[in-house]
Amino acid sequence: MSKTTHPSGAPWRNFYGRFRGKGLRKAQEAYLNEDLAALSLGKVDWEANPERTPINLSALFGGRDLWLEIGFGGGEHMVHQAARNPGIGLIGCEPYINGVAMLLGKIREAGGDNIRVHPGDVRDLFDVLPDQSIARAFLLYPDPWPKKRHHRRRFVMPEYLEPLARVMKPGAIFRVATDIPDYVRQTLEQVPRHGFDWLAERPDDWRIPWDDWVPTRYEQKALREGRVPYYLTFRRR
Repeated sequence: MSKTTHPSGAPWRNFYGRFRGKGLRKAQEAYLNEDLAALSLGKVDWEANPERTPINLSALFGGRDLWLEIGFGGGEHMVHQAARNPGIGLIGCEPYINGVAMLLGKIREAGGDNIRVHPGDVRDLFDVLPDQSIARAFLLYPDPWPKKRHHRRRFVMPEYLEPLARVMKPGAIFRVATDIPDYVRQTLEQVPRHGFDWLAERPDDWRIPWDDWVPTRYEQKALREGRVPYYLTFRRR
């Protein structure tokens, strides 16, 4: 077996985040048992789709524009955007199962039929998304990996940005929010190298939230702890 492949045939990809936290509440377990299968994208993982056959997005969303949220946390932003934009389809990718359960609870409460979920690594999802299929992508309060030796684990690295650029349409929008100044530095350094233009028009643009923004639980925590949020918008060339 190659050192770069998994026994399933998948590329060997280290994953550094958490898949599960403390015990789920009974209601959250019910959301996962009763709702996840219907909202899941289906054959994304290598075990279920070793040929890496692309997802049939037309069958899922009927030709609607498709938006992607990478690491949706508790799902506040996804549910807000889904309600605000019923004419688009949203895919949320989140490996942390507790966050997936939180999103499913919010979907139950809010209703709507335009959200689908991949409860796993976004790199596996990139494998099966068709080229130029995403009209908008969000990376909101990603894991900061604050230690310098861990910066290569951040999303804003070629391993992630190259496939992201491949699946985004020309002119598609990529939004990044973070409260870590060094993450801003790395984002502005790396993202334009992979086919994106930063859309700032004024010196203070990165301090101004988007018009359709809803504060996430991570932003609220940052504000309570005295950190400053930053908002970056890019366009795919």
